[in-house]
Amino acid sequence: MDKTLIVTNDFPPRPGGIQAFLHNMALRLDPDRIVVYASTWKRGAEGTAATAAFDAEQPFTVVRDRTTMLLPTPRVTRRATELLRAHGCSSVWFGAAAPLGLMGPALREAGARRLVATTHGHEAAWAQLPASRQLLRRIGEGTDTLTYLGEYTRSRIAAALTPAAARRMVQLPPGVDEKTFRPDSGGDEVRARLGLSERPVVVCVSRLVPRKGQDTLILAMPAILAEQPDAVLLIVGGGPYEDDLRALAARTGVADSVRFTGPVPWPELPAHYGAGDVFAMPCRTRRGGLDVEGLGIVYLEASATGLPVVAGDSGGAPDAVLDGETGWVVRGGEPGEAAERITALLGDAELRRRMGERGRAWVEEKWRWDLLAERLRELL
Repeated sequence: MDKTLIVTNDFPPRPGGIQAFLHNMALRLDPDRIVVYASTWKRGAEGTAATAAFDAEQPFTVVRDRTTMLLPTPRVTRRATELLRAHGCSSVWFGAAAPLGLMGPALREAGARRLVATTHGHEAAWAQLPASRQLLRRIGEGTDTLTYLGEYTRSRIAAALTPAAARRMVQLPPGVDEKTFRPDSGGDEVRARLGLSERPVVVCVSRLVPRKGQDTLILAMPAILAEQPDAVLLIVGGGPYEDDLRALAARTGVADSVRFTGPVPWPELPAHYGAGDVFAMPCRTRRGGLDVEGLGIVYLEASATGLPVVAGDSGGAPDAVLDGETGWVVRGGEPGEAAERITALLGDAELRRRMGERGRAWVEEKWRWDLLAERLRELL
């Protein structure tokens, strides 16, 4: 692999799925052959201290820009080209193609031989709007390869590119650490701590925003409780939608059967997956297709933990489920359909076991980080 400059807004300690994706990939590359140029997480003494502590622990060089949001401005482009030359990099990986990939031509002129830009869910939204569609086309022409998460995002992004750029697209989804997310991840301890040891548990691990569908699960709870009176919905994560979800649970009359954990530290997430009997996140597409699920790595983490999954049909979420084998895909925003699938799983231990085992095997076959990191090394 050529020495590579990673240019990204999405890097820890800033939380999020894309951030975890990039960090996990970076950790699996040769630390002497990568340099990360990233934005600052947040301003203030606390943010500065957390960022400095995180960067000091990394086995590779991390250079932080003073801004909290990298944009392809002349100043940022100049800084990126300076780093490329100073560290002797000949490849560039843009952690998110839009908009940072617009710096591609300048970095190529500065000496980069390989330019790889990774797309996520938001580039699929860019492809639908005339102005951003043209920018995405420029990014495709200015880089060697655009990577995509799954077939949903590929088809929409490819429609905005030239035929030549579309042919150069390569799949590069996030992976799953199957050694961390595993059936014996500590779920029993979490259940005991929360007083849920003897109850059927539906778990949802995600940021609390409307697209993810926690509200659909709350609305499904009356039908679930009619079949499984002791069932509980365990909502793991934080976010701006939490107050609305709590109010909805109260209005629906199921507040006693819904538990909110709030944000959970990363090391404790595998055990919280393991606390469930079924994983469910019936995500839906919003804002006319502009707010869409890119893939849904949580489904794969749940599968690695040995849980059957109930996924929504938003965007690329179905790419993370073998429908009928590792779980089911339901229409996002349909409480009745979600309730039907969840109650079927809660009432059939053998079905849960079979789907959970198939999901675990699928993750080991296709979604391991080491396999995907090798693909990235080849691209770079």
